Amino acid sequence: MEFTGFPKIARLSREVVITEKIDGTNAQIFIGENGEFLVGSRKQWITPENDNYGFARWAYEHKDELISGLGIGRHFGEWWGSGIQRGYGLPKGEKRFSLFNTNRWGITRDVEKYPLDRPECCEVVPVLSMGLFDTEEVFYQLKILEQSGSVAAPSFMNPEGIVIFHTAANMMFKKTIKNDEKGKGE
Repeated sequence: MEFTGFPKIARLSREVVITEKIDGTNAQIFIGENGEFLVGSRKQWITPENDNYGFARWAYEHKDELISGLGIGRHFGEWWGSGIQRGYGLPKGEKRFSLFNTNRWGITRDVEKYPLDRPECCEVVPVLSMGLFDTEEVFYQLKILEQSGSVAAPSFMNPEGIVIFHTAANMMFKKTIKNDEKGKGE
């Protein structure tokens, strides 16, 4: 029988990045080394003919900018705005693509490792806090978001919640405002 070792356990008291959880639809763009360009939802590849809230159509309209700006790899984000989930008070027809990887595209960007600037057609999920994991900070950021509204769409007062990215575990956790009342929630 092949030996399987026990995986290393990540330490809880390590850096986390807390971002706003935007309520839209999960999306991805894949750019291959040979110029392959694929667009996906959370569960499948999509096309402008078999679309997900217009994301594939938008991606193909911005294909050249996305290929040159994002570079080779898988790029995950949230497609959100008018007509998708909460809508965030955006004008009719306005939708946005916000990239998840703040280390590569946002204020926590490692310029040495990731020299490309993000394409102008893309946004990045807002970073709310960075530092050692602390449950008090998690609840504090959730409360601030609930009281002050969305950072991604200022003046929208019904944001969904937050995502906590634990760097040592390389895992994301979510806490939503509505489902986390009285300690319950996702």
